[in-house]
Amino acid sequence: MQPISTYADALNYIYSFIKPDRKRLPKHKLSGDELGRMRALLARLDNPHLAYPVLLIAGTKGKGSVAAMCDSMLRAAGYKTGLFTSPRLHTYRERIRIGSELISEADVIRLTQVMYPHCEAIEHLITFERMAAMAFLAFAQARVDIAVVEVGIGGRLDATNVTEPVVSVITSISYDHVHMLGNTLSKIAREKAGIIRPNGMVVCAPQYPEPMTVIEEVCAQQKADLFVAGETHPWRVGRASLKQQVIFINGQSYNLPLLGQFQAANAATALAAMETLHNRTNFAISSQATREGLASVRWPGRLEIISQNPFLVIDCAMNGDSARKLHQALAEYFPGRSIVLVFGSSRDHDYEAMLRELLPIARYTIITQSTSFKATTPETLAQTAQELGHNVAINPNVPEALQAALAIANEHDLICVAGSLFIAADARLAWLQHANLPLPPTDPV
Repeated sequence: MQPISTYADALNYIYSFIKPDRKRLPKHKLSGDELGRMRALLARLDNPHLAYPVLLIAGTKGKGSVAAMCDSMLRAAGYKTGLFTSPRLHTYRERIRIGSELISEADVIRLTQVMYPHCEAIEHLITFERMAAMAFLAFAQARVDIAVVEVGIGGRLDATNVTEPVVSVITSISYDHVHMLGNTLSKIAREKAGIIRPNGMVVCAPQYPEPMTVIEEVCAQQKADLFVAGETHPWRVGRASLKQQVIFINGQSYNLPLLGQFQAANAATALAAMETLHNRTNFAISSQATREGLASVRWPGRLEIISQNPFLVIDCAMNGDSARKLHQALAEYFPGRSIVLVFGSSRDHDYEAMLRELLPIARYTIITQSTSFKATTPETLAQTAQELGHNVAINPNVPEALQAALAIANEHDLICVAGSLFIAADARLAWLQHANLPLPPTDPV
């Protein structure tokens, strides 16, 4: 291994352990349990994940948004936070934040150097385990007051589940990663519910009956207190514009810059998590802090309107359920507008379910491919669309697909880019470049 002296070196080292052909949850064991690798690594690093309280968030959709909302409310309350999320839009540094700041390139280099000999001493460590360990170490060294941690995949065997959360949060559960988590909502829910601790505190978003039953069963087995946001924190949407929506939670109004009914549900879940944390610990989170935190939250790539001339919306919908919610949101915010759809997906996502939901509402569809190694080929997606009875065009990459959409769309159209976070990221960057707008931090190619 060459010395790690640059940011590109660090990324190359971290990403070199991705296993694109992984078909199941990790099974290698070091300490008699499935998380042995992670525990062994963290023990060598003096267990940084135990140096601060943790809010651990699992789910299929909404867990990143809920994490961002909780982090924003905690910062508004005056706490120094660590935030670990995945995946990223434009740069690895988005995954690890301290306060409102992305981890610096210098710290990524330094922490990779610190972790290198310890990682090399443990066999079979995968990329995500190294990322999570880096986040935990960065948070400990920064002396954060609390860390908000988003689960990667599942929950029970995820690298983040080595933490001991003061509150476990489960967002909306639907079909995702069925090749790893199981092919029923009950099986998927049981993996997500693996973050529930004995005598713990659990906040749950409104769920379909099948996963809700599993979560209730696990909470009963673990003697954990369960708070269902739809019951403890009923919500409704008031006024909504293209910039923000006013939502009412327990009768109190909040301004939320993230759009869509699903984000209102996420806000209710995040608020329930904050109130549970406040009521059961010494964290003081005032109603003013929750209002300020929700009003200032930023989480791009989720029903994000990045242009109004033309109307251009990007969204990281990745399964049939989220595509259905996107469909509903487009009808709500853009009634009567024809849709030019730019679509791409990852191999491990249910692209057929998404296409079933989105193709019928589009007057024209362009199939494309992100730069991610996980991307499904446009030819595969186009064949699926044809089998569903729809003709589509193909463009080989997102910038070209976006240019084609701009050429096709008229003043009454809406361009919608969806199918995966990677498609959303590529489209967001392509539009900013097209419009000569400031670019976000990006990683070296």
